[in-house]
Amino acid sequence: MFVTLPDLNVHVRLDGPPGAPALLLLHSLGTSSDIWDGMTEALSRHFRVIRPDMRGHGLTGVTPGPYTIEGLAADALAVLDVLGVGTAHVAGVSIGGLIAQAMTLHAPDRLLSVALIDTAPVFPTEASWRERATTVRASGLAGMADAVMARWITPAGLETPAARGLRQIFLRTDPEGYAAACEALAVCDLSARLHAITLPALVVVGEDDPSTPVATARTLAEALPSARLVVLSHASHIPTVERPDAVAQVLVDFLVPTGDDEMAPDLYAVGMGVRRAVLGTAHVERSTTRITAFDRYFQTFITRTAWGQVWSRPQFDRRTRSIVTLALLAGLGCEEEFALHVRASRNTGCSDEDIAELLLHVAVYAGIPKANGAIRCAKEILAEMAAEKNG
Repeated sequence: MFVTLPDLNVHVRLDGPPGAPALLLLHSLGTSSDIWDGMTEALSRHFRVIRPDMRGHGLTGVTPGPYTIEGLAADALAVLDVLGVGTAHVAGVSIGGLIAQAMTLHAPDRLLSVALIDTAPVFPTEASWRERATTVRASGLAGMADAVMARWITPAGLETPAARGLRQIFLRTDPEGYAAACEALAVCDLSARLHAITLPALVVVGEDDPSTPVATARTLAEALPSARLVVLSHASHIPTVERPDAVAQVLVDFLVPTGDDEMAPDLYAVGMGVRRAVLGTAHVERSTTRITAFDRYFQTFITRTAWGQVWSRPQFDRRTRSIVTLALLAGLGCEEEFALHVRASRNTGCSDEDIAELLLHVAVYAGIPKANGAIRCAKEILAEMAAEKNG
């Protein structure tokens, strides 16, 4: 599909259930969203996978350079806006990882976590990137294809169908789009700001990567306040093509809470993001301002468990989980919480018809008095919401 930004038509691929947690995947320089093909099926079992082609790459439009990393990060956030995605996990390869870093610095409230694959906070040197941009504008990409592929893929993998396909993607990249992105890399250095990236972070690197070697990845991971490092064997700079199954598994292990460690620091961040997406940022902000020492641990507990461990699980989409939650609250007679989740239904895709239907089941299995009280409450809340929408 295509989405339109003020100055750009962006090609985006969507996979996975619409109600699942969003995972934004950002590709590398001179490639396209195709570099994620080998792992999309595995990831879409857990996430709504969003794969845009970067400005000047793939099927996305080409605008004159130079580009900036901050501008490319703004493009990615704008795509989420058009798609109606409030919060997302983000993973990026090479320049995609640098863009992901910029996104976390610019809009940390929009992201749940960040996975940085074969990337760095700075790609030296400025002179070499400007020289490359000049060369590509003058002569195209064909003359550097062999050298680029030798850095992207290990020697043992160069003749695989996936590597040959990657070469074709590179050769079909628009020279102006490529050159303009080179100019973005030339002037970006986020090294001094890494300490401000407090989101749960994963750093992944191919052990044979000459562009962003293991030492660079280790330095990046050590500079981030909450990061873990994974080194992939038999992989170079684009492991999403060379070892897609391994990268997919690493991402799933990082992103899907297992519940084994209820105090893991990432569960609170994930839970808060899901809580905001379901209940609405305004409600969550009001709730957090009322926290005192008396209920601080309780609020942390429910954010980690209810939202970080349960609501974030991929087995149910948010509409289904909303229906289940409403039915349970109605059956238990928890009117205040039931009203809260009726309001939240607008954020989960649960319709008025869904609520009416689930209350029939409540009447059968929990009793007519419980259902009658919930119906009265739901009608009041839905009427208030309709009035707010119309007025």
